[in-house]
Amino acid sequence: MSNLPVSEKSKGSIEQLLRYALVGIVSNSAWYQIYLLVTHVGATPKITITLLYGMGATSGYVGNRNFTFSHTGSLLGSCIRYFIAHFFGYFINILILVVFVDHFMYPHQWVQAVAIFFVAGVPIIAFKFFVFSNLNALNVERL
Repeated sequence: MSNLPVSEKSKGSIEQLLRYALVGIVSNSAWYQIYLLVTHVGATPKITITLLYGMGATSGYVGNRNFTFSHTGSLLGSCIRYFIAHFFGYFINILILVVFVDHFMYPHQWVQAVAIFFVAGVPIIAFKFFVFSNLNALNVERL
């Protein structure tokens, strides 16, 4: 192994990734349990994920803004950018359900459990460079 020092920027990115994972594990675990409960009592998976995805994204915003990225820029601007990024995550989640549940007939419980991890990987890049970036905090305060 190399003994090269880790740059401060890389170290900060790794710490952000770990904090993002912690927020995601806590939030997604709770929302997945609610998903299982709601679908168990008869709601369809796509309607359930449509309702819960928005609630999960809202609760995740607070954790990601304050804990993961320590963002101090515009609350409204970062909120709008956050939900734009999550729209793409939601679209991917619905697409996964349609393909693997509706087409391939896999159990929705397992498909959604896997989808959580896949979909969680998509927005981290948008959060870091678009939603909570220092450039947005400095240059887009008017949003």
